[in-house]
Amino acid sequence: MHPTRKAALTAIALLAVATAGCEPGAASTSSHRSSAEPGCPTALTRAKQAVKKAEATDAPWKGPTTGPQAAGHGKSVVFIAHDLSNPGPAGVAQGVQEAAGLLRWSARTLNGQGTPAGYRAAFKKALAMKPDGIAIAGFDPGSVPDEIKQATAAGIPVIGWHSVPTPGPAGDPALFSNITTRVEDVAKISADWIIAHSGGRAGVVLFTDATVPFAKHKSDLIKKELATCSDVKLLSYQNMPIPEVNKRAIGEVRSLLSRYGDKWTYSAAINDLYFRHAAAALRAAGKDGAGAPFNIGAGDGDPSAFQRVNGERFQAATVPEPLTEQGWQIVDEFNRAFADKPASGYVPAVHITTAANSGGALSWDSEGYRQAYRKIWGK
Repeated sequence: MHPTRKAALTAIALLAVATAGCEPGAASTSSHRSSAEPGCPTALTRAKQAVKKAEATDAPWKGPTTGPQAAGHGKSVVFIAHDLSNPGPAGVAQGVQEAAGLLRWSARTLNGQGTPAGYRAAFKKALAMKPDGIAIAGFDPGSVPDEIKQATAAGIPVIGWHSVPTPGPAGDPALFSNITTRVEDVAKISADWIIAHSGGRAGVVLFTDATVPFAKHKSDLIKKELATCSDVKLLSYQNMPIPEVNKRAIGEVRSLLSRYGDKWTYSAAINDLYFRHAAAALRAAGKDGAGAPFNIGAGDGDPSAFQRVNGERFQAATVPEPLTEQGWQIVDEFNRAFADKPASGYVPAVHITTAANSGGALSWDSEGYRQAYRKIWGK
């Protein structure tokens, strides 16, 4: 059983308390609440129901159970990461390596360095290797259209991870499939968590990377959902490209604290990485790691994010991608492409991890995905 399942009763008990109106963090956020009802009772009720469902810890495998047996030994795939300092693509890359190793395929990982020039250089290097498949992770295929056309012409399927807004096959440039949870679901549940946890009253800072269309789309959706509650105020919409977060986060956080002070009670970011670097500035400002601003990462749920959530150190929640599982899914999708079969169409459901329901785990994946894929592949 996954470690997170052990804390289910604790999570349910805490949710019951929250539903009764005494939510986690209520004492710490009393300064921005009043005794009056929030201006969004309908949105608050709906948000609480959605969050309760997303915090459930049972995650039986709902992915594919049939498909082609594994292609023969000797296949080769290349995984191009947006930036290996981003723990999301790095975690997926590990899953690809693990699954490819089981099938005795060769798997190489290349670093796109977080720039269009870097993506193109890495893709050209991948093409020179003449692999059987290429995966791109965390960047827009529109930044490498010519390279993808070259791959297609050479009969090399290209698979994306968080590369376009929707899961499944994509058009121009052509992707055999794009692996992701539904960005609409991730964005909505992240905003709903803020609405529910705050009791419908919050001052929010939203962090995004506007250079990545997928990330910008996600943050725009978070903004839209926050707006369904009139007493949840978006204080600032901060554009901070992921490759610059380690340099800019401390200065940006200091500026925000100076500008908004205690009005800043919640944060959401398109990636947990933002809170890794924001923590130092919040700590230096004398903020309590378990108090406001309460931070939720709308992806990717890497181990360091789980550590912050578990230890209540400047991150209260994450909406994790099943990173290792998605690495295995990428290998399965390649195997389907090699067999001239369609993509699986599998889309993981969203989940919220907090200290109350994590059970001390450092990742979130469905139960039994390895066994399911091994059975499909005949391994």
